[in-house]
Amino acid sequence: MRMMSTGVAMALALMVTAPASAKPGDPGREKVVAAIKADHDASIERLRQWIALPTIANMGINHKEGAEYMRQLALDAGFQQARVIQTDGVPGVFATLDAGAKDTLAIYFMYDVKHYDPAEWTSPPLEGKIVDRPGEGKVMIGRGAVNQKGPETAFLAALRAFKAAGVKLPVNLVFVAEGEEEIASPHFSQVVNQPEVRAALEKAVGIIIPSAAQSVDGQTTLVLGAKGAVELQLISSGEKWGRGPNKDIHSSLKANVDSPVWHLVKALNSLVSEDGQTPAIDGWYENVKPLTARQKELIAADVAAGNEADDMKVLGIKHWYKDEDYLTASYRLAEQPTVNIQGLVSGYMGPGGKTVLPGRAEAKIDLRLVPDMTKDEVVSKLKAHLAKRGFGDIEVNVSGGYGPTQTDENSSLIKAEQKTLADAKIPTTMSARSAGSWPGVVFTGPPLHLPAGQFGGGRGGGAHAPDEWLLIDSSNPKVLGFDGQAILYADFLYEVARSAKTKR
Repeated sequence: MRMMSTGVAMALALMVTAPASAKPGDPGREKVVAAIKADHDASIERLRQWIALPTIANMGINHKEGAEYMRQLALDAGFQQARVIQTDGVPGVFATLDAGAKDTLAIYFMYDVKHYDPAEWTSPPLEGKIVDRPGEGKVMIGRGAVNQKGPETAFLAALRAFKAAGVKLPVNLVFVAEGEEEIASPHFSQVVNQPEVRAALEKAVGIIIPSAAQSVDGQTTLVLGAKGAVELQLISSGEKWGRGPNKDIHSSLKANVDSPVWHLVKALNSLVSEDGQTPAIDGWYENVKPLTARQKELIAADVAAGNEADDMKVLGIKHWYKDEDYLTASYRLAEQPTVNIQGLVSGYMGPGGKTVLPGRAEAKIDLRLVPDMTKDEVVSKLKAHLAKRGFGDIEVNVSGGYGPTQTDENSSLIKAEQKTLADAKIPTTMSARSAGSWPGVVFTGPPLHLPAGQFGGGRGGGAHAPDEWLLIDSSNPKVLGFDGQAILYADFLYEVARSAKTKR
């Protein structure tokens, strides 16, 4: 999943004091908790085995195997039916669990991960090694440990505990998973729009994606929305341009031969302001919705409760853009759509030089969208912008994308999340909008219009980076370890049933 901000995220501090305890409406909770703890070693081994099977969408790795593995994990956790759904890309998975309850909760999983370079890791990325993390406890190192297989395994551990303890689930479940989240979910709508899947989702009170959201001091943030994302490649070539070489040639010829690489660089330079920051694509801000007074209130409250120094340390930075203060930078994070260069590929990439004039250059781009921008709108504007400036020959290959998502803070789903965290004595903030992205708009947008959010305790880091990790055994009583995460999910299921009942 795309990066989620922590203390920089927009929020309203909600300090909680209610005691963590079973409620009269939570039959069998003690048995479920005992089953989670008894299954600890087996759960950790299941996570390790899942990490050992990476599905990497953009490299064609384990598409079929990953989907089937996900299907089996759902069945093992107690879903009565689970099937693989074919798409024009990587398959999805759909499952249902009918507990005979009055209310239904939907669950979204991603089973794909980002690719990795083992040389950059201190521990093999598919090994799932347990190591000590100073000041935090024991963690598992592995690709997908926190994004998202670790939190998802904790959720499945909660379901397995209900099953093992012989305790009836308080809600029915609808489950949808995809294997292309890391390439901006290009075919996930084909899963959700299946008549059987859509009909099942329409019964849900809302949908969550499991996450490990606690900060180093134990605080967590409830996300009310997220920016949209579009991933694409801009390709300049002598062949398409009609100028420059159609293959790499000797660099001495640059004196009288055009360069497709410089052509691309000039095109890229036109997409942002002089400082390389603010998008400058024609019409880019036409449908950008300003932050509301309430959203600014949430941001200001979170900044007041946040830790700027810790945020900068985690990010490895010393300055915000323009040396803005923490609050101004946080407003910008929420409200500004972005044009980002992920990578540049052209010519010789090895050590030293090779004195070539490349015939092709590619820029890997991601766009982050805010309400009320759409994927189709921004792609169309990007193409028109390039064409107007003489760059119409540059190929725009869109590999995936979706629009932004937003959920009402007063929805029963968000209220259930708040109450569960309050009972667990976890200090909580509400994020108006995450700077990162997930395909929540598939659920919050038409025709479903479901409330959607990320939920969970525990802690991890290194998503998309070397040495990705998930906290397994916490040495800090304020931060949940793996078993605590699973117990929190069990309590959340009880609370969803209570909240829905109250709403009825």
